[in-house]
Amino acid sequence: MAHELPVRLVVSHDLSVPIRAELGYEADDPYAVRAVFHTLDQSGTVEWFLSRDMLAQALSEHTGHGDVRMWPTGDSGRDVVYMALGSPAGSALLEFPAQGVESFLRETRSLVPPGAESSRLDLDAELAQLLAGN
Repeated sequence: MAHELPVRLVVSHDLSVPIRAELGYEADDPYAVRAVFHTLDQSGTVEWFLSRDMLAQALSEHTGHGDVRMWPTGDSGRDVVYMALGSPAGSALLEFPAQGVESFLRETRSLVPPGAESSRLDLDAELAQLLAGN
């Protein structure tokens, strides 16, 4: 499943620009959320994989470290979720609508409830694939 969100790329304290972004989730990879961000000129995309639990935690508190950090802000404490991404190629600060993130997470939970993720994994197949070098 994919969920498009109105994300803003924060350029400075006074300037942000809208970008196309989608959050994706697959029950076969129940711990991960795929975030796809379209470049400003729409000529390409940048893809990041995030933890579903970390995304949920970002609705109420600071979370993450290193390359991915997220936190909520707003008058009610949950209006916006900021995501700071960093890599050797550069960094970005993105602003997500908290309500959109909550809606996306509700959809993921209807596919795989929290705590049921491990039942969706075939660890023997994953291990065999790793050992085969694939």
